[in-house]
Amino acid sequence: MQPTRRSKKHLQVASALLVSMTLTSLSWSESVLEVYETAKENDPVLGAAASGYEARQEAVPQARAFLLPNIAASGQSAWNERRFPGSVVDTGTGVPTEVPDDEFNSHGWQAEVRQPVFNAESWFDYTSAKASVTEAERAFASSQQQLIVRVVEAYLNVLRAQALLESTVAEEAAVKRQLEQVQQRFDVGLVAITDVLEAQAVYDNTVVRRIQADADQDIFFESLRTLTGRSYSQLSRISETLPIVDPDPQNEDEWVDTALQSNLNIQSAQAQLLAAERSLKARRSGHLPTIDVSVTESHFVTGGLNFLGDTTNTTTYAASINVPIYQGGLTSARAREARALADQSRQFLLEQQLTVTRNTRSLFRAVATDVVRVRARLRSIRSTESALEAVETGYEVGTRNIVDVLQAQQRLYLSEFDYADSRYNYMGNVLLLKRAVGTLEEADLMDLNSYSDISNPVQRVNSLLTRSLDLGTEQR
Repeated sequence: MQPTRRSKKHLQVASALLVSMTLTSLSWSESVLEVYETAKENDPVLGAAASGYEARQEAVPQARAFLLPNIAASGQSAWNERRFPGSVVDTGTGVPTEVPDDEFNSHGWQAEVRQPVFNAESWFDYTSAKASVTEAERAFASSQQQLIVRVVEAYLNVLRAQALLESTVAEEAAVKRQLEQVQQRFDVGLVAITDVLEAQAVYDNTVVRRIQADADQDIFFESLRTLTGRSYSQLSRISETLPIVDPDPQNEDEWVDTALQSNLNIQSAQAQLLAAERSLKARRSGHLPTIDVSVTESHFVTGGLNFLGDTTNTTTYAASINVPIYQGGLTSARAREARALADQSRQFLLEQQLTVTRNTRSLFRAVATDVVRVRARLRSIRSTESALEAVETGYEVGTRNIVDVLQAQQRLYLSEFDYADSRYNYMGNVLLLKRAVGTLEEADLMDLNSYSDISNPVQRVNSLLTRSLDLGTEQR
């Protein structure tokens, strides 16, 4: 389905006028896929999500560390100086003699390997950490899907703004020609001054709307910089050969069932609940005893007097059990906290399931409605075009006035914009529906990109220039 010949002519005129108003140089237009690839590298939201996911992954090795052997070593070296005051009597000679000072170095080392044998709290913390990483993985995948949606929405907003701008520019040109014709008729006495005033008022209002549309197009172009970190001067349109079809399958309940199984937000909430439940088990396990085994090896050398000799080597094998009896209520308080957090995660999962169900049903119906709306908008263009021709004929023969003509023109240009707007709504809602059911992927974006039309790119208009030109014309 495509617009009629007359509407195409209007759009061509609008495009030509827009090209004459732009300062941007002609260059290769960017497609939606190229914008997305740039956003993947530069979008700060996705970048933050990636860093957060990377950080969350470290929870598993941190928790696993409490289940693995712990090896510790220490060493020491000391200089010792002993002073012995007074003297001792030689038993052979009976002569008192001084005791010599004792100065020596002592050094040694000790190494211990400790292996937890039973620690239920550490084990459940480890399983909770693995579930927490799964939650982070699903959340990051959701952020990746959301980037596709954000890029397409920003891209379509530019195309939508362009469609409105082209509509208002074409309407402005048509109303200006109508005003010139009415002025000529008034000059020769064929119409009253009221027709001129009515046409002038409509023209002035059209200029205001065109200026606003011009500014909006520039703003939406700028919004792409937030996602990609770069400015764009041209974007490829989406060809009207893009098929507008109903969702497949056409059973709403099937889409909901798929969403409840595959939606990434639901999967993330499920992993969060699992992590909270295992964390609860860990906190409750704080009442259980822990068992460790250890091997300690030590080596000690001394230069002083020692009845064991100057070198001592010791190997110790030990098993220890620790039974927590009372810790001031800490374990019970942590268990109650974990239970409340698990209940919170359970409610959050329920909220996600209800929200996804609602969104899936709403988006399914929105897409189905968009399909009907696009077809209806196309028929509306044809009917308003025929109505405009009839009103123009009536004006020529004196049965209709200039207000009727101007209103009929406005309805035609509004219908042309509504047709383009409904197509862009359909494209966006299709992606939102796929995201709701968790199946949105880059292949969907590539499929949309295959309908890029580089032959008629959208060029960014310098709104400051056009506004200054309008002000200059008004002053003259």
